[in-house]
Amino acid sequence: MDKVTNNINVSVLGATGMVGQNYIRLLSNHPWFDVVDVAASPRSAGNRYIEAVGDNWLMPDKIPSSVENLVVRDVQNLDEFPVGIQCIFSAMDLPIKNDTSNLEFEYAGKGYPVISNSSANRWTSDVPMIIPEINADHADIIPIQQTNRGLPKNGFVAVKPNCSLQTYLVTLTALEEAGFPVDQVHVTTLQALSGGGKKVLIAQEFKENVIPFISGEEEKTEKEPLKILGRITESGIENTDRIEISSICTRVPVVDGHTAVVSINFKNKKPSLDMIKSIWKNFKSIPQIEQFPMAPEVPIYYFEEENRPQPRMDCNLGKGMAISVGRLAEDKFFDIRYVALSHNTIRGAAGGAILTAELLVHKGYIHL
Repeated sequence: MDKVTNNINVSVLGATGMVGQNYIRLLSNHPWFDVVDVAASPRSAGNRYIEAVGDNWLMPDKIPSSVENLVVRDVQNLDEFPVGIQCIFSAMDLPIKNDTSNLEFEYAGKGYPVISNSSANRWTSDVPMIIPEINADHADIIPIQQTNRGLPKNGFVAVKPNCSLQTYLVTLTALEEAGFPVDQVHVTTLQALSGGGKKVLIAQEFKENVIPFISGEEEKTEKEPLKILGRITESGIENTDRIEISSICTRVPVVDGHTAVVSINFKNKKPSLDMIKSIWKNFKSIPQIEQFPMAPEVPIYYFEEENRPQPRMDCNLGKGMAISVGRLAEDKFFDIRYVALSHNTIRGAAGGAILTAELLVHKGYIHL
């Protein structure tokens, strides 16, 4: 990859919501990307960004000065889309999911790369759903998407998966790449309040309480990895059938950091616990090798302490992009079990999408 010497101008769709705010925060000092356009709902359109957000700014840092005076555009008004944009980060979720899907492809049809956090196009067969450490090769379906849909050269849609998957899927990939394929997984997620947005953060029912159900989460947890681990065909990405996943997803009174309790069976040979720890500690992939700006230098941290990882202590490791793992042990019913943790609004949302965009710059799909 040639060194990125000129910044890439980007737009953030859904810029006033929690994920959109995280984009604004994480991109404020990014060496490759400059936010020059922000878009949101009609009620925010026409206001300066700082006015549109008002008291609803939920990030720990102040609104970046480079963004606070940008005038918010109506996200559905493509006629006012400024010239010179080279990449779009989408955090929008319109009331009807199919409208979100169609609008993302409208932007792509105008020749813009769209990197989306929305679930609207995750199951669109020719749209890559990328975790850069796992399936960077899935970016290569973009030319097929463009041909099948008649999109211009630079226009496409790519998505990132559900936030809870980043917590444990990279740990499975590390084992598989080391020669120890996994065929059965049971995962119980303990998901942070911020994963549900502001309405969950402030709702009284979630305080000092555990909700043993999150609508749609178990289906996403069990099915999205099958696409991520699948293969490219001329008609789209074909899901893998070599792994089975069962899940229970819960909401817990933690602000940030999704925890997963994971039990797995290996398909063939079973590595020793010490070997597994070594595999995780030494795992690196394209983002680390190429030193992408958003990439954690150490993608998987392993803790020997019995009481780690913990969201409050560990979810910000590696700029909030690292996976923390601990409590690895043999299991009575499965081969092994362990606890994993990731930052759901950074690695699991805006940060993961930015890392995907960096990969797509590296592969030549996003450029000046």
